[in-house]
Order: sequence, then C-alpha cells, then structure tokens
Amino acid sequence: MSFPEIKMPPLDEVKKHFTLFDYIDGERVAPTVNMSAFVHNPNTGEKIAPQMATSPENIERALQVAQRLHATGEWANTSPEKRADILDNAANHLMGLTPMIAAVESYNTGIVFSTTSFVNAIVWLAFKAAAGVLRSGYAVNKVPGPHGDVEVLRKPLGVAVAIVPWNSPAALAAHKVANALAAGCPVILKPTEWAPYSCLFLADGLEAAGLPKGLFQIVNGGGDVGAKLVGDKRVRAVSFTGGLQGGRAVAAACAADFKSLQLELGGNNAMVVLPDADIDKVADGIVAGMTTLNGQWCRALGRLVVHESIQNQVVNAAMEKFKSLKVGDALSMESQLGPLANSAHHGRIVDAVSALKAKGGQTHHSAPTPDSAGYYLSPTLITGVAPEETLEEIFGPVATVHSFKTDEEAVKLANQTPYGLGGYVFSKDEDHAMQVARQMNTGGVKVNGVSLLELNVDAPRPAWGLSGFGEEGTLETFDVFCGKSVVGVAGK
Repeated sequence: MSFPEIKMPPLDEVKKHFTLFDYIDGERVAPTVNMSAFVHNPNTGEKIAPQMATSPENIERALQVAQRLHATGEWANTSPEKRADILDNAANHLMGLTPMIAAVESYNTGIVFSTTSFVNAIVWLAFKAAAGVLRSGYAVNKVPGPHGDVEVLRKPLGVAVAIVPWNSPAALAAHKVANALAAGCPVILKPTEWAPYSCLFLADGLEAAGLPKGLFQIVNGGGDVGAKLVGDKRVRAVSFTGGLQGGRAVAAACAADFKSLQLELGGNNAMVVLPDADIDKVADGIVAGMTTLNGQWCRALGRLVVHESIQNQVVNAAMEKFKSLKVGDALSMESQLGPLANSAHHGRIVDAVSALKAKGGQTHHSAPTPDSAGYYLSPTLITGVAPEETLEEIFGPVATVHSFKTDEEAVKLANQTPYGLGGYVFSKDEDHAMQVARQMNTGGVKVNGVSLLELNVDAPRPAWGLSGFGEEGTLETFDVFCGKSVVGVAGK
C-alpha cells in the first residue's frame, strides 16, 4: 500500500476550512446556538471563530433520521461486501485530503504538522481496516453444531454515537465512525467544541463514497449536547474518548438502559528505568513521551520511575535533549513541539505545576519557548514530590520523577495510580525488562521505546482502572457496535 506524499497546503487554503457546519440527513446546516466562547489558534492566541452548538431541534432531527434508518434495516441488510466497498471508497477519497486535514489540525490544535500528517493517515487507514474486518467474514462466523453449522451473527445494535476530544479529533473520529458503519449502525459524531473542523472532512469522504444520506451525521457543541445524545433511549452504542469527568457522566447515562459502551479516558503512565538502561535511549524516550501531541496524548509519560543510582544522570540527559528542541508554530516544518491546545488547558497545566511546587517539587526545564501570545510551555520534569501526591493525570508536557531501589518498589510505583493505559520499561537486559513489564497493571507496555505506533496493529488496546472501559482495536471497536446472535438447528 503506497502512502501519499504529505506537503503543507497554502495557508490561505487552510483558512477556508474553518466554517463550522452540522451535517444532518445529508445537509450541511450552520449551527445556531452561540456558546459564548471562541475557538482559537493556539499558536498565536488569535480567535478563529465563535464556538457554536447544534440547536435542540436539529439534535432531535438527527436522532430521528438515524433511528428511522436503523428501523428500515436497509444499511444493516446491505451485504458486508457492499458496505466494505463504500468504506474503501471513502478511504481512497480521504487519503487525498490528509494534508489539508493535518494542516487544519495544526492550525487549530497546535500539534506540529509533522505529527498531524503522520497521525491523520489513520483517518483513511481506519476505513480500510473496517472494510477489511467485513471482508474477513468476521460479521458471520460458523462453528460446528449438532445438526450442521451454528451461525454466530454480529448484528448492529442500533443508533451509535461517537464523541471525540481535541488532541487528535479526525483520527479518533474516523476509527469510531468507520467501525460503526461497518457494523451496520447509523452513527452521529460529536466533535469537541475546541477543535471541530478536521472532523468535517469525514462528510466529504463518505459523500464521495456513495454512503446513503443520514447514515453518518455530525452535531456540534459541548457536554450538554453530548448528554442529550448519550441519554437518548434511541441510542444503543456509545464510543467516547475524553477526560475522566466526561467519561463518568457518559457511563452513568449509558447505565440507565444498558447501552454498549467504550471509554478511553487517558492515563498517568509510568516509565520504569532500570539501573542498566542506556541513558541516551532513555532520554530520547522521555522527550518522545513528553512531546508527542505536545504531551497531550493518552499514553504520554506522566511518572518517570528511575533507579536511584542513575536518577541525576537521566534527568540531566533529558534536559540536554530538551535544550535543542525546536518549540514554535505548529505550521512550521522546523517545529518539533507546538503550544498547548487552548488557553484554559494551558492554565490548568500551569496550575498543576504550581501545586506540585508548593508540595516541595523542583522543576527542571530547558527548552526555549517563543516570545508569543500562543499557549507554549517548556517540557518540565518535577523532582522532590512524594509519589502519593502525583496520582492524577496532568495531560501535558509535564512528568514527575520518583526513584526506587528494587524491582518490587518500581512495580509498586508504576501501579500506584488509579489509571492503567500505557507504560514503558528501559533496560539493556530485555528479559529483565519484560519481567518488570508483565507486572505492570496497564493496557500496554513498550520495552526500550516510546512511539505512537502500536506494537501490533491488530492487538487490542485495553484500558485498566480509570483509564476507561472496554477495549479499542481493529475487532474490539467493531464489536462495540454489535450484538451477537447464535443461530442453528437444535434437532430434526
């Protein structure tokens, strides 16, 4: 499979894509509810546009359209091969839009273009993967029965809702939407109010692919709009990526009528550095763990758990790496780290650092930041804070440092937080590292590396503790939108 070359589109062309719309029953409609806040360009602090939300009437219309389409069964009864063809066609169209999707996200989220162009390959790859699930025969399995084969049917549950955050909105939306449609569900997407624009490209891709109108819809707004969707009895499956507070609200709403639910809520991920680790590789891992998506990613480094014999060496090596980091406008091809996503989040991170300093923390940072009104923050390691004071996720380029003497103490520190999404172990002895990694209660652990790439694209992406509910993955997300029926002949 060949990947398109990613080049930065002209800025004038990028700015043309900051017109928000609801997408209801195949129509693009301007949202009408002013949220009394603005979407900003975090690189400069300048306003892009007012935050706008979908009216209650149009939310209801979207739900009615989705429920009507589910009730007809037309899409659910469309053959897996035909559904796969449409998803493949959408992928092919979206592939060509990747540079613009990436540029729009860099302008609106502050994630550097080299990262958004890489991450947003997921937009079209997600549709390819969902098509592949259908072509594999996964929707209809057969097992031996007393009289011929017994069919295990995966059937669409009904109207689906996908809610995505601001750190990588288009890629996350594509993964959820592609799987909902593959499963046979009409799906309503609610992007974040802070970065809604890149998700709008999905409408272009699915229209061009020939998806029947109304099967994919977009509504806009904040938590109140999400609550209307999730709390509606017509909705039968929900996939949410976001913060813990929002996740708890979604889970509570889904519990009332037992909707199928998938939650991914972030983590406070540990990196365990064993005494024989390669210090230079560890420093590279710290930089990657704290700067990927500007430190605003679910598997970011949150707690650096390092053997006491090398703590100072590790911190100093990381500071040397950070000195040469190019922090700047996300649309610059030279930038390696951009600003935080919005001023409110920047304020939360600054407050979190101040709170840790008040508890005895010493801050270490060396990356120079631009003299700009943008929401920049130099990546910061914090030493000297008791581990029990650092249990909550910060969700930015900030990590606390904790020392250990024994493997048992390292594992205890790694498992101390209520989260469990990702983790890292560094050691020259891979067998030793794997022994430690197996004891970490978290969804995934990488040894001697930090990367956005999964260890295996088809492996599940589980969430432990407060990091979420259920699993994501090529098959796992498809299953969120399906109910199973087992059908066979019992006797003759």
